[in-house]
Amino acid sequence: MSAHTYVIAVAVETRYLSEQSDPAAARFAFAYTIHIRNGGDIPAQLLDRHWKIVDGNGKVQEVKGPGVIGEQPLIAPGATYTYTSGCLLETPVGTMEGSYGMRATDGHSFNAPIALFRLAKPNALN
Repeated sequence: MSAHTYVIAVAVETRYLSEQSDPAAARFAFAYTIHIRNGGDIPAQLLDRHWKIVDGNGKVQEVKGPGVIGEQPLIAPGATYTYTSGCLLETPVGTMEGSYGMRATDGHSFNAPIALFRLAKPNALN
């Protein structure tokens, strides 16, 4: 029996949603599109997520829950699962990072880290 490899790569694209934001009310809306690629050699299912969201004032929100956007996708080797979601901040700049709880079809459970990324209103940073 050979050992399997469990490799999940996460890439993120962000955008500021001016039409859903109200800076005067300290409401800054952002969308993020996540690409989750299974670089391993066995299918893996995304079971849950854990996010740490920090705004420009240092206020921390933790979000934990099953799946993403109501789904718990099974990602085949070489395949990519993509979804878009969003968050609200009280400041024009913040960060997100976290992890996905994964389970391979052989029963092995592991976490796929999501590296820190920035949410920023255009021209908010000089």
